[in-house]
Amino acid sequence: METPTTNYITKEEFLEKRHQTEAICRSLKPEDTSIQPVEYVSPPKWHLAHTTWFFEQFVLKTHKESYNVFHEDFGYYFNSYYNTIGDRVIRTNRGLMTRPTLNEVLEYRAYINEQISEFIAKGITKEISEVIKIGLQHEQQHQELLIYDIKYIFGHQPSFPILDFSIQLQQENEHQKFISISEGLYEIGHKTDDFSWDNELGLHKVFLHDFEISNRLVTNSEYIEFIEADGYKDFNLWHAEGWDFVQNNDLQAPMYWHKINGKWMCYTLQGFKEVDGDLPVGHVSFYEAFAFAQWKGMRLPTEFEWEIASEQFLYGQLWEWTNSAYLPYPNYTKADGAIGEYNGKFMVNQMVLRGASIATAKNHSRSTYRNFFHPEMRWQFSGIRLAK
Repeated sequence: METPTTNYITKEEFLEKRHQTEAICRSLKPEDTSIQPVEYVSPPKWHLAHTTWFFEQFVLKTHKESYNVFHEDFGYYFNSYYNTIGDRVIRTNRGLMTRPTLNEVLEYRAYINEQISEFIAKGITKEISEVIKIGLQHEQQHQELLIYDIKYIFGHQPSFPILDFSIQLQQENEHQKFISISEGLYEIGHKTDDFSWDNELGLHKVFLHDFEISNRLVTNSEYIEFIEADGYKDFNLWHAEGWDFVQNNDLQAPMYWHKINGKWMCYTLQGFKEVDGDLPVGHVSFYEAFAFAQWKGMRLPTEFEWEIASEQFLYGQLWEWTNSAYLPYPNYTKADGAIGEYNGKFMVNQMVLRGASIATAKNHSRSTYRNFFHPEMRWQFSGIRLAK
């Protein structure tokens, strides 16, 4: 057993990151917090509770002697997908839970914050500190998901509510040029002792052929050209699954776009506005990103090309689709127990996105970060960078 110490995670750091979750929700009314308009959008109240359950389950119940759980049923209500832990409410039914109330969930957060703060103050081991750090990284991921979900909830209401803080893309003013990368053997994966997820590990070498990659993202005006050239009607540009997805859902533009009186309008978290042609196009699926690249006579970069080239361009506006399936690196090792369910079990039928977005938590992005979504997903803040 290691000697308890307070030189690891601090109470102040813990509370600062925890309070950011409530800050994201400050624009919401209680009625906004329980709704689940589609399966992949979780109610904000659920995010508030699930991120709290993580600390109760993996820190307090596991490591703190004589800990009294806040509520016996909350583990069942707010477990997400950890089969090791036990039964849970299925994802599609999260929006049916009007109980526990928002106030009860906020009381739950306050109780766990107090318990963890006291635990840290009394001295914790390095092992426990590392679990708390993982919990905070997990919470920061949910903070970004919260913004996605709030935008979906607000963006599908006739009143188009507005956040009371700014989440704003910047114009891609840089003149487009293509950065050349020479063929060679390159090292891929997380290299430092700083925090990383297990899916970034398995440092390995990859041979890359000569390629070029754009110094900026595709803009709205460029994407409008694709729409007006009947890109959504030309099956030759699409994967078979992508074409079926477009046809079955009658897609004609990115998510949140509406054609009104001959103008493209879109919902942003700052209101319903005319599409700004100089902003990067967002809320596109992998299928749409691939079809656009085909139309331009180019392609999407692989995740390895993206990682090597990323030192030469700015990123962080939108997560960028790559043409790489989400798979384990060589020598990937899954952690034991429930924590091991975090990434490895999802390494099938998903595509990798790289970079970060304007919704990503501060200091939560790096060039080796591997985000992943199913190719049809569009509600996340996703964009396009071309390669050739």
